[in-house]
Amino acid sequence: MPPTLRFVIAFAAAALVAPSAGAQEAARLSADVKTLASDSFEGRAPGTAGETKTIDWLVARFKALKLQPGGPDGQWTQPVPLVHTRLGNGTLTAGAVPLVQGRDVYVSTVRPVDRVAIRDAAMVFVGYGVTAPERGWDDFKGVDLRGKIAVFLVNDPDFEAAAGDDSAGKFGDRRMTYYGRWTYKYEEAARRGAIGALIVHDTPGAGYGWATVTAPAGENYDIVRQDPASRVLLQGWIEGAAATRLFAASGLDLATLRKAARRSDFRPVSLKQTFSADLPVIFERAESRNVLAKLPGRGHPDEVVMFGAHWDAYGKGAPDAQGRTIRPGANDDALGVAGVVELARLFAAKPPADRTMVFALWSGEERGLLGSETYAVNPVYPAAKTVANLTLDILQTAGPSRDVMLVGAGQNDLEDMLAAAAKAQGRVVTPEALPERGLFYRADHFSVARRGVPTLLLMAISGAPDLVAGGRAAGQAWLDGYMKCYHQTCDAWDASWDFRGAAQDVGLFAAIGGTLANGRMWPQWRDGSEFKAIRAETTAERR
Repeated sequence: MPPTLRFVIAFAAAALVAPSAGAQEAARLSADVKTLASDSFEGRAPGTAGETKTIDWLVARFKALKLQPGGPDGQWTQPVPLVHTRLGNGTLTAGAVPLVQGRDVYVSTVRPVDRVAIRDAAMVFVGYGVTAPERGWDDFKGVDLRGKIAVFLVNDPDFEAAAGDDSAGKFGDRRMTYYGRWTYKYEEAARRGAIGALIVHDTPGAGYGWATVTAPAGENYDIVRQDPASRVLLQGWIEGAAATRLFAASGLDLATLRKAARRSDFRPVSLKQTFSADLPVIFERAESRNVLAKLPGRGHPDEVVMFGAHWDAYGKGAPDAQGRTIRPGANDDALGVAGVVELARLFAAKPPADRTMVFALWSGEERGLLGSETYAVNPVYPAAKTVANLTLDILQTAGPSRDVMLVGAGQNDLEDMLAAAAKAQGRVVTPEALPERGLFYRADHFSVARRGVPTLLLMAISGAPDLVAGGRAAGQAWLDGYMKCYHQTCDAWDASWDFRGAAQDVGLFAAIGGTLANGRMWPQWRDGSEFKAIRAETTAERR
């Protein structure tokens, strides 16, 4: 990065995170989170009364800040047509053994059907279920999955690689690639004609515990598709111990098969048990909405710097031990939303930038990035002219930090800008501590990254922050405590939360976004990024 650019970023960052401003920002963030996570918003689930209240509140805030509508046709919102499903009580069996939903398995459907009826479907273990010709890898070896249940391991073939495993280093080692994501595995199962897909759960490989898996309580969402059969009829997870028992009943040792799946000569293995399911489905078509606001650029209004977060959470679910049913999503991601609103306030108070700034608040992130994917398929602002996307999704609430976590290191030039902005705050950049969680593929920025837009994600659960008060140990204590509430009823606003660290991170995006919006630079993807070639296809449109 040129020295002049470093100076510009450093100056902007210093100006935007002065101590007094940081305290004021922290107070505003706290107030907005308290509102969005209150019971009256009902957990902000798409297609509910909670969504209506959320959208109205967000649009009112942007109007009060004198922003302009940023959606299609001059509207504040973009439609997100969805299918919403919920499984009722029924039966699930493997052979003659009943499987208990929520204990042994967790399944759902995204098809608009009245019933999931599967009778004696063959089960096939497909290892990690990866087809990657560029890496010389094919787990399927031509197996016929039509009408069958595909059983997968989570993560990549080299996640647990040991000496002698020819998968070692082919997929990023401990850093998850898209092949390791559950979404890829469900998609691959559907492409091969499977009627269902089950992923064996283990906490290290998945990056979260069983309680997180079961949090949606049998409901699911998908975008409206022309061909619903392009998705498997039943998808979900099988709990680790239950999977071990299931394989043992077929005379198979799951631990041995895990090792075999780390080799390129692995071949799918049929289980003796067949799988049956008889579950009623309640489904409805709903239309959710993304919220889009903008500050038009004065010089190059067709070039866009985008800030994003998701407004949705998990709505209402089964009562917890205290009888609470609302999953309020205070940190995930009411705090990110509050950060985007705060960025809008900061930039609206300044003279217009050279480029347009767009403030995007997405629906359906918790159901599979559905709002941002809808936008990416139907963009209001072309990806070729979108300078960058800066996404806030979970910030830490334990006070000022000496560092900021970088998710997905080695992707693009925005990482250098983050380092310069952090330096101006007296902070450093720390690579994510748990790259195996695949966080780079689990937030809304990924929808536009897949279309070539350079992105930067701030997500506090990517590692323990080095807190000013207490260091890394205190940061780990905060992270451990928060993960117990991830997607649960206890992710609720608390008066004890210290929002100054979140305000620091908002200041970083203010500095980076302001520099991009007032300059002529186009951040580039780096060699080795899977998105570089996609961006290169539209180079001529940016000259």
